[in-house]
Amino acid sequence: MGSLALLAKAKGFEVVGSDRALYPPMSDQLANAGIDYVEGFDPSQFEPAPDMVVIGNAQLPRGHEAIEYILDHDLPYTSGAEWLGREILADRWVIAASGTHGKTTTASMIAHILEAAGLNPGFLIGGVPLDFGFSSRLGDSPFFVVEADEYDTSYFDRRSKFVHYRPKTLVVTNLEYDHADIFNDLGDIQTQFHHLIRTIPKSGLVIAPSNDDNVDDMLRRGCWTPVARFGQPGSLNRQAALDVDTGDAWRSANEAIDGRSFDVLLGKTTVGHVDWQHLGAHNVQNGLAAIAAARHVGVPPKLAVEALSSFSGVKRRMELIASRERLRVYDDFAHHPTAIRKTLQGLRHHVGNEKILAIVEPRTHTMSLGTLREDLAKCCSAADEVIWFRGENITWDLTDVVRTGVVPSTIEDDVDRLVDQITNIHDPCSVVIMSNGGFGGIFEKIRSALNAA
Repeated sequence: MGSLALLAKAKGFEVVGSDRALYPPMSDQLANAGIDYVEGFDPSQFEPAPDMVVIGNAQLPRGHEAIEYILDHDLPYTSGAEWLGREILADRWVIAASGTHGKTTTASMIAHILEAAGLNPGFLIGGVPLDFGFSSRLGDSPFFVVEADEYDTSYFDRRSKFVHYRPKTLVVTNLEYDHADIFNDLGDIQTQFHHLIRTIPKSGLVIAPSNDDNVDDMLRRGCWTPVARFGQPGSLNRQAALDVDTGDAWRSANEAIDGRSFDVLLGKTTVGHVDWQHLGAHNVQNGLAAIAAARHVGVPPKLAVEALSSFSGVKRRMELIASRERLRVYDDFAHHPTAIRKTLQGLRHHVGNEKILAIVEPRTHTMSLGTLREDLAKCCSAADEVIWFRGENITWDLTDVVRTGVVPSTIEDDVDRLVDQITNIHDPCSVVIMSNGGFGGIFEKIRSALNAA
């Protein structure tokens, strides 16, 4: 919603807003754009009456005083996703990055490639691409890159947000069970993705992994658009899932064990070599998908590959936030056990036998409910030690993951004690703080503590 506010302001609307809590980087972006906001949802904010109330998918149900005020006073309202589709995406060539994991990074990669090609794309991304320094912009070309989220649209529209976007180019990175607060099972999520597939024109392109059974099962429900594939070496020999597969697929070769370099192949033809700072096989796959999406809008693969080598990444995606000698502290927006596992595996391949300390706050709806607790107990196997942070929203006993975990684990509930533990590490160590929230200001506290040491 903050990124949407930035787009609305750029298009000439007068924008004010509210939310439960705002923290960097979004709070900084809004302040820099001159957008006023308040914390909380007091109905007095609707005086004088706005021309339109744009309601996101925060926990604002029927019965909430702000929602009841809007309805009782006949204020015009719409959802954030519907407003985006109507006011920003109409008449644009929409390139959408979707999937359980990797959509923020993939969308950022696509925007970076298009920018390097001189196409000046618009974009709205659920993170801050470091190459741009902001999460959204209008752009002045036909092309608009959007992170396409499967979470529901609003209290009055339970469809996934992405059905409002009508993309012409769609990337599906992967599919797993997530968002346990709104989806009963994986089948519910596949249904929403199938609704998205039904909006893609025949002249468009769906870009899908070659080795994801959950994606294939979803596509078999019906697909009327060509499908381009991307995958790891050896994964492309399986029988194509659909008659509309386009044949040659994107894959990597000569891949460094930590993912820091790789060749890019289309079919059997090498189109270039990527040498970058990003870790993990998952980022290699995201890069292949981004190159495929850029090619569909006209960017030559060679240029796209060259652009990827200069991709700086995304804030809060394995972002180095502090260091001292051989102590490195990373911030990672971990939202799911699979994302945690892939991130830590990539780091392990990079640092070898050096110690890795993972600090995990399982605060997403799915993890805080304990839905994936068995997966949580195993997802940190690449680390040497895990500290589980018990935030106020955790509704289950974290001792379960400590008891069944595959590496030594402890539980902490005090941010200041965590900061002390981290700053008192003197052996070579990579610390990865994994959370999708502000984590009690831990990042700034670590910087201050290390600078004072």
